[in-house]
Amino acid sequence: MSIGIIGAGQLGRMMALAGYPLGMRFTFLDKTSDTPGAQVGDIVLGDFTRSDDIRRLAEQVDLLTYDVENVPVEALKSAAGDTPIHPSPALLGIAQDRLTEKQAFAEHGMATAPYRTVDSLVDLRAAIDELGMPAVLKRRQLGYDGRGQRFIRQAGDIESAWEALSGAPLILEGFVDFDREVSLIAVRNRSGEMAFYPLSDNRHEEGILRLSIAPCADRTLQTQAESQIRSLMDAFDYAGVLTVEYFEKGGELIANEMAPRVHNSGHWTIEGAATSQFENHLRGILDLPLGDTSPRGHVAMINCLGQMPALADCIRYPDVHYHDYGKAPRPRRKLGHITAVRPDRASLDSVVDELLAVVRAAEATSAEC
Repeated sequence: MSIGIIGAGQLGRMMALAGYPLGMRFTFLDKTSDTPGAQVGDIVLGDFTRSDDIRRLAEQVDLLTYDVENVPVEALKSAAGDTPIHPSPALLGIAQDRLTEKQAFAEHGMATAPYRTVDSLVDLRAAIDELGMPAVLKRRQLGYDGRGQRFIRQAGDIESAWEALSGAPLILEGFVDFDREVSLIAVRNRSGEMAFYPLSDNRHEEGILRLSIAPCADRTLQTQAESQIRSLMDAFDYAGVLTVEYFEKGGELIANEMAPRVHNSGHWTIEGAATSQFENHLRGILDLPLGDTSPRGHVAMINCLGQMPALADCIRYPDVHYHDYGKAPRPRRKLGHITAVRPDRASLDSVVDELLAVVRAAEATSAEC
């Protein structure tokens, strides 16, 4: 089976690494061969926003998937021809716009932050009057890792936020004073079989995920999230991994974003679950039986940003795993991650504290250079 992956980042690389033992082969579409995916597969050089380039990939493979979310849906559908595309381009299009995403959440019983669309400074002032402050002004499209958004904490922030983001469709969201951020990674195959990983507890820094810990042992929240995502995946006849990020506030879940692909907060599953999210994504899009999603213990994933720590400083700890994506260092760029697996939460917390110190020290040294 030959699989084409649109985008050749670290997600595509880890997908290919999961698929090779199963006899799969991978070809990537990206603008450059200096990518993580190029380390493990052939590259079709091109732009994944162009139909002609997507078509060149589609002609070489049996099935298309993607590791990026900003692929124009119409270009994808028109270029694919007879080559199947999974996950669903329909849900991909909805996830690309924060407005349609929130509307889809509401249709499937998922609470969201209050919001208003914003097309002018007058709209923004009116939305602030309705929702109050603090609030968050966001671009409806192409925002990720904290980009494309501005906090509005006081009246003096309104004009500067508008000036920073105007020129694109915007949405104002009421600020959620959440207790914590969690995500649920789900997978469905084309026949309708579903599996769910345990909720992970996620901690961000400056809008970028720093730490995920699983399992987040709250059966009520787990059941609630599974029910919501089950409804969403069935409605779109979805195949592959789907991730929903939530705020938890007072024991209730508030849906924030979804990603119709494998997700950073699920990297812990490579060593920490019976079957990784990457293998299960491939099983789902190929309509194979899904793998066991049970955790192997208590697991943490730490993102390395801007500079990788020394290999020896990390793997001297037992059951700690080092993933270097082979990307050039750049401030706040995701260069790799470290996973730790432990039999209990107390011992996990202890090693996470030590590993975070190692990671932060490397990043600080890089920043000083």
